[in-house]
Amino acid sequence: MYIYQQPTWPNFTWQHENLEPLLGAVRHQQGRVLGRMEALGFSLQVEALLQTLTLEALKSSEIEGEMLPSEQVRSSLARRLGIPVAGLGPAERRVDGVVEMLLDATQGFAHLVTAERLCNWQAALFPTGRNGLQRIQVGAWRMGAKGT
Repeated sequence: MYIYQQPTWPNFTWQHENLEPLLGAVRHQQGRVLGRMEALGFSLQVEALLQTLTLEALKSSEIEGEMLPSEQVRSSLARRLGIPVAGLGPAERRVDGVVEMLLDATQGFAHLVTAERLCNWQAALFPTGRNGLQRIQVGAWRMGAKGT
């Protein structure tokens, strides 16, 4: 079942007592990873960040059935992060959209996830208003069994 098929969509509730132990464990592991990255030095930190974000973009898109060219994802990320991109070609608009959304979500994590922000993510992912051959409504909540 997709999230938009939940009867309470788009209103969410959660139980803090169930999430807190899981988030605490993730935060602990995150601290360990960050500590190890600091020991690597700046150039290796940048490369690790680039590899991690590239993999995140590829895997997130893969879940949706979208296979992105890894070299284009890496190129788009490097350009947006100000990392030298010698030898990397340009990225397609759809790849740039995925990267734009990923960076907003990961670097803007302290900002509220508002309806406007979600719609902006959707617009970045589907700038033509199409998902493959299917026309989709961009900037609106998904409704119905097929998410249209």
